Amino acid sequence: MATSDNRIINLKNSVDYEVCKLAWEDKLDFEHTEEIAYKISPGPKPVYRCCVYKEREIVRARIRLSSGLNADVNNDTKNVVQVIKPACDDCPTSTYSVTDNCRFCLGMACQSSCKFGAITKGELRMKIDPEKCRECGKCAQACPFGAIVHLERPCKKACPVNAISYDENGFCQIDEYKCIHCGHCIQNCPFGALSSKKFIVPIIRDIKAGKKVVAMCAPATEGQFGKDVTMGSIRKALIKAGFADAVEVGLGGDMTAAYEAAEWSEAKKEGRKMTTSCCPAFISMIRHEFPKQYEENMSQVVSPMVAVSRYLKALDPETVTVFVGPCIAKKGETLNEFIADRPDYAVTFGEMMAILASKNVRFEPDTEGYQESSLWGKKFASSGGVADAVLEVMKERDEDVSDISLMRCAGGAECKKALLTLKAGKLKEDFVEGMICPGGCVGGPAKAEAEMEVVKARNALFKSADGRRVLENLEKYPMDTFSMYRDGHME
Repeated sequence: MATSDNRIINLKNSVDYEVCKLAWEDKLDFEHTEEIAYKISPGPKPVYRCCVYKEREIVRARIRLSSGLNADVNNDTKNVVQVIKPACDDCPTSTYSVTDNCRFCLGMACQSSCKFGAITKGELRMKIDPEKCRECGKCAQACPFGAIVHLERPCKKACPVNAISYDENGFCQIDEYKCIHCGHCIQNCPFGALSSKKFIVPIIRDIKAGKKVVAMCAPATEGQFGKDVTMGSIRKALIKAGFADAVEVGLGGDMTAAYEAAEWSEAKKEGRKMTTSCCPAFISMIRHEFPKQYEENMSQVVSPMVAVSRYLKALDPETVTVFVGPCIAKKGETLNEFIADRPDYAVTFGEMMAILASKNVRFEPDTEGYQESSLWGKKFASSGGVADAVLEVMKERDEDVSDISLMRCAGGAECKKALLTLKAGKLKEDFVEGMICPGGCVGGPAKAEAEMEVVKARNALFKSADGRRVLENLEKYPMDTFSMYRDGHME
């Protein structure tokens, strides 16, 4: 379960806002960033940690992340997801712990069950030596009172690829090769000890330098700010803040669906299974843990984000493209060397709002009815949305889809189970769509509102969208001027 502590969100947003203001004023120097630390934690009493000194160190680390630097000045990691060490010190280091329910029973079944000599008699209860414990769980199974509990750190428990471990001091550490940048550890840490590197400062600098900076709003954007804030309202606000334009990435959903439909048709003829997803975390999971399936079964078509970026750069190569969405993994995708011609930056909704707030820009009603994608492209953000759009394109091409079977996976556990089944050669379905976030992108770690509220608002907004078809919509765009494949090749 993700943390619902708004204090963490407010702290993060406050730092982003203050950093944005300094970036617009060219004042991101030591003196002014120190003022942020003292403004947020003025003292003498702490607000949310044990002392103001720790609070200020945490704020300083967040300032560095908001400025596009690493949280730890002594760490040269290139990972998007990073640990804020001053905030990571209050979780128990022992996985198994003895509670007050321990009765000091004569049988001492826990001690007898331990093969590593990790359990001894303490002053008030039995105790477990974390240095000797191998976390087998035999003691918990043996205790007749249920006095031994399994405690797993929230960040480690939330990670779907086991990328989190701890150093000798108990600090969280992330395996950069395993990490798929899903952001679930960030979302679940109750101390705000994990965060992501941000690109708001270079974006502001590019805008100030007069570059053509275009925002690309994810399909999950609609509904994040209520049923009265349309994609047109968001576009107007971004332009008012300094962006040259803003484009609906649902358009990229139409593009991706069209090209994946061709892949599906070919794979179906060959009797070959395929995995299809626009979730970069799912794709990273396949590449890291299922390399054979990545080579043989993974779609070669780019995500909607990459498609729209390439389209914009085909129109004007000098365009700086910025993805806006609820996804941390999209930041990793912009840095992924396996994808040619990637977008320049990706930001979350919270980071977008910090940019808007720093320019005193608010959402206003839109009367123009801006729409650039079909409803199928707009629905890419929901679990099953990609597969539904691909099937729609195949129907528009008069292909029979009645015998196609799909597996729609949402959440890390479901995705891994499907890929293990595929690897074992036991997958019954023809195609797998995977999204690491339960519910799809609308439930991403950086969503602006609770998923249920977002879905309600999206459904209300979709009622005003026209019913254009996918292929009909794409006739308006120069699809022959850029590649829709990961390696950048043209057809």
